[in-house]
Amino acid sequence: MEPRDLSAHTVYQAGRGIEEVARDLGLDPDDLVKLASNENPFGPSPAAVEAIRESAASASSYPKASHADLTEKLADRWSVAPEQVWLGNGGDGVLDYLARATLEPGDTVLVPEPGFAYYGMSARFHHGEVEEYHLSKADDFALTAETVLADYDDERIVYLTSPHNPTGKRFDLDAVEAIADRTGDDTLVVVDEAYAEFADGPSAVELVESRDDVAVLRTFSKVYGLAGVRLGYGIVPEEWADAYARVNTPFAASEIACRAGLAALDDDDHAEKTVETAAWAREYVYEHLNAPTWESHGNFVLAEVGDASEAADELQRRGVIVRDCTSFGLPKCVRITCGTEAETERAVAELNEVLSS
Repeated sequence: MEPRDLSAHTVYQAGRGIEEVARDLGLDPDDLVKLASNENPFGPSPAAVEAIRESAASASSYPKASHADLTEKLADRWSVAPEQVWLGNGGDGVLDYLARATLEPGDTVLVPEPGFAYYGMSARFHHGEVEEYHLSKADDFALTAETVLADYDDERIVYLTSPHNPTGKRFDLDAVEAIADRTGDDTLVVVDEAYAEFADGPSAVELVESRDDVAVLRTFSKVYGLAGVRLGYGIVPEEWADAYARVNTPFAASEIACRAGLAALDDDDHAEKTVETAAWAREYVYEHLNAPTWESHGNFVLAEVGDASEAADELQRRGVIVRDCTSFGLPKCVRITCGTEAETERAVAELNEVLSS
Protein backbone atom coordinates (compact mmCIF):
# COMPACT_ATOMS: atom_id res chain seq x y z
CA MET A 1 0.00 0.00 0.00
CA GLU A 2 1.38 3.39 -1.03
CA PRO A 3 0.10 6.98 -1.03
CA ARG A 4 -1.38 8.39 -4.22
CA ASP A 5 0.99 9.78 -6.84
CA LEU A 6 2.43 12.94 -5.32
CA SER A 7 5.21 13.47 -7.85
CA ALA A 8 3.64 16.69 -9.14
CA HIS A 9 3.44 18.16 -5.62
CA THR A 10 6.07 20.58 -4.37
CA VAL A 11 7.49 20.79 -0.87
CA TYR A 12 7.04 24.03 1.05
CA GLN A 13 10.43 25.48 2.01
CA ALA A 14 10.22 27.53 5.19
CA GLY A 15 12.88 29.93 6.35
CA ARG A 16 15.52 28.38 8.62
CA GLY A 17 15.03 28.75 12.36
CA ILE A 18 17.49 29.96 14.98
CA GLU A 19 17.81 26.57 16.71
CA GLU A 20 18.41 24.80 13.40
CA VAL A 21 21.14 27.19 12.27
CA ALA A 22 22.78 27.33 15.70
CA ARG A 23 22.95 23.54 15.84
CA ASP A 24 24.39 23.23 12.32
CA LEU A 25 27.03 25.91 12.79
CA GLY A 26 27.84 25.35 16.47
CA LEU A 27 26.71 28.84 17.45
CA ASP A 28 24.96 30.16 20.53
CA PRO A 29 21.26 30.71 19.65
CA ASP A 30 21.30 33.92 21.68
CA ASP A 31 23.89 35.35 19.29
CA LEU A 32 21.72 34.83 16.20
CA VAL A 33 19.27 37.21 14.57
CA LYS A 34 16.53 35.63 12.45
CA LEU A 35 15.24 37.86 9.66
CA ALA A 36 14.13 35.09 7.31
CA SER A 37 10.44 34.37 7.92
CA ASN A 38 8.80 37.81 8.17
CA GLU A 39 7.98 37.24 11.83
CA ASN A 40 7.23 40.02 14.29
CA PRO A 41 10.52 41.13 15.91
CA PHE A 42 8.65 42.13 19.08
CA GLY A 43 6.96 38.77 19.44
CA PRO A 44 3.26 38.47 20.24
CA SER A 45 1.24 41.18 21.89
CA PRO A 46 1.73 41.08 25.68
CA ALA A 47 -2.06 40.97 25.94
CA ALA A 48 -2.09 37.88 23.72
CA VAL A 49 0.61 36.22 25.86
CA GLU A 50 -1.51 36.77 28.95
CA ALA A 51 -4.57 35.40 27.16
CA ILE A 52 -2.61 32.29 26.17
CA ARG A 53 -1.62 31.73 29.79
CA GLU A 54 -5.18 32.17 31.01
CA SER A 55 -6.69 29.97 28.30
CA ALA A 56 -4.26 27.11 28.92
CA ALA A 57 -6.49 25.88 31.75
CA SER A 58 -9.43 25.54 29.35
CA ALA A 59 -7.48 23.71 26.65
CA SER A 60 -9.43 20.54 27.43
CA SER A 61 -12.61 22.10 26.01
CA TYR A 62 -13.54 22.50 22.37
CA PRO A 63 -13.35 26.17 21.31
CA LYS A 64 -17.00 26.74 20.46
CA ALA A 65 -17.48 29.99 22.41
CA SER A 66 -14.07 31.50 21.61
CA HIS A 67 -14.48 30.60 17.94
CA ALA A 68 -17.82 32.42 17.86
CA ASP A 69 -16.45 35.38 19.83
CA LEU A 70 -13.52 35.89 17.47
CA THR A 71 -15.69 35.50 14.39
CA GLU A 72 -18.11 38.13 15.66
CA LYS A 73 -15.30 40.52 16.61
CA LEU A 74 -13.75 40.27 13.16
CA ALA A 75 -17.14 40.65 11.48
CA ASP A 76 -17.74 43.82 13.45
CA ARG A 77 -14.29 45.17 12.58
CA TRP A 78 -14.88 44.66 8.85
CA SER A 79 -18.63 45.43 8.82
CA VAL A 80 -19.60 42.04 7.41
CA ALA A 81 -21.87 39.28 8.64
CA PRO A 82 -20.26 36.72 10.99
CA GLU A 83 -21.02 34.01 8.42
CA GLN A 84 -18.65 35.76 6.01
CA VAL A 85 -15.67 35.27 8.33
CA TRP A 86 -13.93 31.92 7.90
CA LEU A 87 -11.38 31.14 10.62
CA GLY A 88 -8.55 28.79 9.77
CA ASN A 89 -5.43 27.14 11.10
CA GLY A 90 -3.24 29.90 9.71
CA GLY A 91 -3.82 31.59 6.39
CA ASP A 92 -2.95 28.34 4.63
CA GLY A 93 -5.90 26.69 6.38
CA VAL A 94 -8.19 29.32 4.87
CA LEU A 95 -6.68 28.66 1.44
CA ASP A 96 -7.60 24.99 1.87
CA TYR A 97 -11.19 25.87 2.76
CA LEU A 98 -11.53 28.13 -0.27
CA ALA A 99 -10.12 25.40 -2.50
CA ARG A 100 -12.53 22.83 -1.04
CA ALA A 101 -15.44 25.18 -1.60
CA THR A 102 -14.45 26.09 -5.15
CA LEU A 103 -12.51 23.40 -6.98
CA GLU A 104 -13.79 20.34 -8.78
CA PRO A 105 -11.18 17.75 -9.83
CA GLY A 106 -9.33 19.07 -12.85
CA ASP A 107 -10.20 22.74 -12.27
CA THR A 108 -7.28 25.14 -12.76
CA VAL A 109 -5.99 27.99 -10.63
CA LEU A 110 -3.74 30.90 -11.60
CA VAL A 111 -0.89 31.76 -9.23
CA PRO A 112 1.94 34.33 -9.23
CA GLU A 113 5.49 33.32 -10.08
CA PRO A 114 7.46 34.10 -7.99
CA GLY A 115 5.03 33.77 -5.13
CA PHE A 116 3.73 31.85 -2.12
CA ALA A 117 4.10 28.16 -2.94
CA TYR A 118 1.07 27.08 -0.95
CA TYR A 119 -1.44 28.51 -3.45
CA GLY A 120 -0.49 25.82 -5.94
CA MET A 121 0.09 23.20 -3.27
CA SER A 122 -3.42 23.62 -1.89
CA ALA A 123 -4.96 23.41 -5.37
CA ARG A 124 -3.11 20.19 -6.11
CA PHE A 125 -4.13 18.69 -2.76
CA HIS A 126 -7.71 19.23 -3.94
CA HIS A 127 -7.05 17.66 -7.35
CA GLY A 128 -6.72 20.97 -9.18
CA GLU A 129 -4.24 22.06 -11.83
CA VAL A 130 -1.93 25.09 -11.63
CA GLU A 131 -1.03 27.78 -14.15
CA GLU A 132 1.18 30.80 -13.49
CA TYR A 133 1.31 34.50 -14.27
CA HIS A 134 4.79 35.90 -14.21
CA LEU A 135 6.14 38.91 -12.34
CA SER A 136 9.09 40.29 -14.25
CA LYS A 137 12.18 41.89 -12.79
CA ALA A 138 12.39 43.80 -16.08
CA ASP A 139 9.04 45.40 -15.19
CA ASP A 140 10.19 46.06 -11.61
CA PHE A 141 7.86 43.22 -10.48
CA ALA A 142 4.88 45.48 -11.23
CA LEU A 143 1.46 44.24 -10.09
CA THR A 144 -1.14 45.43 -12.56
CA ALA A 145 -4.35 44.02 -13.95
CA GLU A 146 -2.60 43.32 -17.26
CA THR A 147 0.16 41.39 -15.47
CA VAL A 148 -2.47 38.88 -14.38
CA LEU A 149 -4.93 38.99 -17.26
CA ALA A 150 -2.24 38.36 -19.88
CA ASP A 151 -2.03 34.77 -18.61
CA TYR A 152 -5.65 34.31 -17.55
CA ASP A 153 -7.55 31.50 -19.27
CA ASP A 154 -10.80 31.02 -17.37
CA GLU A 155 -9.13 29.60 -14.26
CA ARG A 156 -11.46 28.82 -11.36
CA ILE A 157 -9.37 30.76 -8.81
CA VAL A 158 -6.96 33.65 -9.39
CA TYR A 159 -4.60 34.39 -6.49
CA LEU A 160 -3.37 37.93 -5.89
CA THR A 161 -0.89 38.73 -3.11
CA SER A 162 -0.99 42.32 -1.90
CA PRO A 163 1.55 43.20 -0.58
CA HIS A 164 3.33 40.51 -2.54
CA ASN A 165 5.82 38.07 -1.07
CA PRO A 166 8.77 38.20 -1.76
CA THR A 167 8.83 41.43 -3.81
CA GLY A 168 6.88 43.73 -1.48
CA LYS A 169 4.84 45.20 -4.33
CA ARG A 170 1.08 45.69 -4.03
CA PHE A 171 -2.03 45.87 -6.20
CA ASP A 172 -4.03 49.08 -6.32
CA LEU A 173 -7.66 48.44 -5.42
CA ASP A 174 -8.65 49.56 -8.92
CA ALA A 175 -6.45 46.80 -10.37
CA VAL A 176 -8.10 44.16 -8.18
CA GLU A 177 -11.51 45.36 -9.28
CA ALA A 178 -10.45 45.37 -12.93
CA ILE A 179 -9.26 41.78 -12.64
CA ALA A 180 -12.55 40.74 -11.05
CA ASP A 181 -14.49 42.60 -13.74
CA ARG A 182 -12.58 40.99 -16.61
CA THR A 183 -12.45 37.42 -15.37
CA GLY A 184 -15.27 34.95 -15.90
CA ASP A 185 -18.42 34.58 -13.85
CA ASP A 186 -17.08 31.30 -12.43
CA THR A 187 -13.72 32.73 -11.32
CA LEU A 188 -13.02 33.59 -7.69
CA VAL A 189 -10.37 36.26 -7.11
CA VAL A 190 -8.59 35.58 -3.81
CA VAL A 191 -6.64 38.54 -2.45
CA ASP A 192 -4.02 37.47 0.10
CA GLU A 193 -3.52 40.43 2.45
CA ALA A 194 -1.26 38.73 4.98
CA TYR A 195 0.98 41.82 5.02
CA ALA A 196 -1.70 44.46 4.48
CA GLU A 197 -1.34 46.08 7.92
CA PHE A 198 2.10 47.28 6.82
CA ALA A 199 0.77 48.95 3.66
CA ASP A 200 -0.85 52.35 3.37
CA GLY A 201 -3.94 51.65 1.31
CA PRO A 202 -7.49 50.30 1.33
CA SER A 203 -8.30 46.63 1.77
CA ALA A 204 -9.99 44.56 -0.91
CA VAL A 205 -12.61 43.79 1.74
CA GLU A 206 -14.29 46.89 0.30
CA LEU A 207 -14.98 44.87 -2.86
CA VAL A 208 -16.43 41.92 -0.97
CA GLU A 209 -19.31 44.12 0.13
CA SER A 210 -20.59 44.51 -3.42
CA ARG A 211 -19.30 41.46 -5.30
CA ASP A 212 -19.71 37.70 -5.20
CA ASP A 213 -16.37 36.90 -6.87
CA VAL A 214 -13.76 38.34 -4.47
CA ALA A 215 -12.52 36.83 -1.20
CA VAL A 216 -9.82 38.24 1.09
CA LEU A 217 -7.29 36.38 3.24
CA ARG A 218 -5.84 37.84 6.46
CA THR A 219 -3.57 36.44 9.16
CA PHE A 220 -2.53 36.97 12.77
CA SER A 221 0.99 35.71 12.01
CA LYS A 222 2.62 38.98 10.96
CA VAL A 223 1.60 42.25 12.61
CA TYR A 224 0.07 40.45 15.61
CA GLY A 225 3.07 38.15 16.11
CA LEU A 226 1.05 34.95 16.46
CA ALA A 227 2.68 32.79 13.79
CA GLY A 228 3.26 30.00 16.29
CA VAL A 229 -0.39 29.52 17.25
CA ARG A 230 -1.54 29.33 13.57
CA LEU A 231 -4.51 31.64 13.15
CA GLY A 232 -5.86 33.19 9.97
CA TYR A 233 -9.20 34.15 8.50
CA GLY A 234 -10.95 34.76 5.22
CA ILE A 235 -13.68 37.24 4.38
CA VAL A 236 -15.94 35.85 1.69
CA PRO A 237 -18.97 37.07 -0.26
CA GLU A 238 -22.31 36.92 1.51
CA GLU A 239 -23.45 34.29 -0.99
CA TRP A 240 -20.74 31.94 0.31
CA ALA A 241 -21.86 32.13 3.93
CA ASP A 242 -23.22 28.60 4.34
CA ALA A 243 -20.30 26.91 2.58
CA TYR A 244 -17.94 27.20 5.57
CA ALA A 245 -19.82 24.72 7.72
CA ARG A 246 -19.60 22.21 4.87
CA VAL A 247 -15.86 22.46 4.17
CA ASN A 248 -14.07 23.37 7.40
CA THR A 249 -12.56 20.97 9.87
CA PRO A 250 -14.32 20.74 13.24
CA PHE A 251 -13.19 23.76 15.28
CA ALA A 252 -10.85 25.17 12.67
CA ALA A 253 -8.94 27.34 15.17
CA SER A 254 -7.90 26.26 18.65
CA GLU A 255 -9.11 27.66 21.98
CA ILE A 256 -5.68 29.13 22.67
CA ALA A 257 -5.40 30.64 19.18
CA CYS A 258 -8.85 32.25 19.36
CA ARG A 259 -8.27 33.74 22.80
CA ALA A 260 -4.87 35.05 21.72
CA GLY A 261 -6.42 36.56 18.60
CA LEU A 262 -9.16 38.27 20.57
CA ALA A 263 -6.60 39.87 22.88
CA ALA A 264 -4.25 40.87 20.05
CA LEU A 265 -7.02 42.71 18.21
CA ASP A 266 -7.39 45.05 21.18
CA ASP A 267 -3.67 45.77 21.58
CA ASP A 268 -3.33 48.74 19.25
CA ASP A 269 -0.05 49.86 20.81
CA HIS A 270 1.72 46.63 19.89
CA ALA A 271 0.42 46.68 16.31
CA GLU A 272 1.32 50.35 15.83
CA LYS A 273 4.86 49.83 17.17
CA THR A 274 5.31 46.88 14.81
CA VAL A 275 4.10 48.81 11.76
CA GLU A 276 6.14 51.92 12.60
CA THR A 277 9.32 49.90 13.15
CA ALA A 278 8.86 48.05 9.88
CA ALA A 279 8.48 51.36 8.04
CA TRP A 280 11.69 52.63 9.67
CA ALA A 281 13.53 49.39 8.85
CA ARG A 282 12.51 49.46 5.18
CA GLU A 283 13.87 52.98 4.79
CA TYR A 284 17.06 52.06 6.62
CA VAL A 285 17.70 49.12 4.29
CA TYR A 286 17.01 51.22 1.18
CA GLU A 287 19.43 53.91 2.34
CA HIS A 288 22.27 51.90 3.87
CA LEU A 289 22.45 48.52 2.11
CA ASN A 290 25.04 48.47 -0.67
CA ALA A 291 22.82 46.48 -3.01
CA PRO A 292 19.81 47.16 -5.25
CA THR A 293 16.47 46.89 -3.45
CA TRP A 294 12.81 47.21 -4.37
CA GLU A 295 10.27 49.40 -2.63
CA SER A 296 8.26 47.21 -0.27
CA HIS A 297 4.85 47.57 1.35
CA GLY A 298 5.41 44.58 3.66
CA ASN A 299 7.62 43.91 6.67
CA PHE A 300 10.54 42.83 4.51
CA VAL A 301 12.79 44.08 1.70
CA LEU A 302 13.98 42.18 -1.38
CA ALA A 303 17.62 42.84 -2.25
CA GLU A 304 19.78 41.72 -5.16
CA VAL A 305 23.09 40.44 -3.83
CA GLY A 306 24.60 38.33 -6.60
CA ASP A 307 24.79 34.69 -5.50
CA ALA A 308 21.95 34.58 -2.95
CA SER A 309 22.83 31.16 -1.54
CA GLU A 310 26.45 32.14 -0.99
CA ALA A 311 25.51 35.46 0.60
CA ALA A 312 22.89 33.89 2.87
CA ASP A 313 25.27 31.14 3.96
CA GLU A 314 28.01 33.63 4.84
CA LEU A 315 25.52 35.79 6.72
CA GLN A 316 24.46 32.77 8.76
CA ARG A 317 28.07 32.18 9.77
CA ARG A 318 28.06 35.78 10.96
CA GLY A 319 24.90 35.19 13.00
CA VAL A 320 22.25 36.76 10.73
CA ILE A 321 19.62 34.60 9.05
CA VAL A 322 17.90 35.97 5.93
CA ARG A 323 15.84 34.23 3.25
CA ASP A 324 17.67 32.95 0.20
CA CYS A 325 15.09 33.51 -2.56
CA THR A 326 16.42 30.83 -4.87
CA SER A 327 13.35 28.75 -3.98
CA PHE A 328 11.22 31.63 -5.33
CA GLY A 329 13.09 31.51 -8.63
CA LEU A 330 15.23 34.53 -7.69
CA PRO A 331 18.74 33.08 -7.22
CA LYS A 332 20.35 36.53 -7.03
CA CYS A 333 18.08 37.87 -4.30
CA VAL A 334 17.64 37.62 -0.54
CA ARG A 335 14.62 38.75 1.46
CA ILE A 336 15.38 40.62 4.68
CA THR A 337 12.67 40.77 7.32
CA CYS A 338 12.29 44.09 9.10
CA GLY A 339 13.70 43.54 12.58
CA THR A 340 14.12 45.84 15.52
CA GLU A 341 16.36 48.85 14.92
CA ALA A 342 19.36 47.02 16.36
CA GLU A 343 18.66 43.84 14.39
CA THR A 344 18.19 45.74 11.14
CA GLU A 345 21.36 47.76 11.61
CA ARG A 346 23.33 44.59 12.35
CA ALA A 347 21.91 42.75 9.33
CA VAL A 348 22.74 45.62 6.97
CA ALA A 349 26.26 46.03 8.35
CA GLU A 350 27.01 42.30 8.11
CA LEU A 351 25.54 41.98 4.62
CA ASN A 352 27.57 44.98 3.45
CA GLU A 353 30.68 43.24 4.77
CA VAL A 354 29.75 40.07 2.89
CA LEU A 355 29.13 41.98 -0.32
CA SER A 356 32.43 43.88 -0.06
CA SER A 357 34.37 40.65 0.34
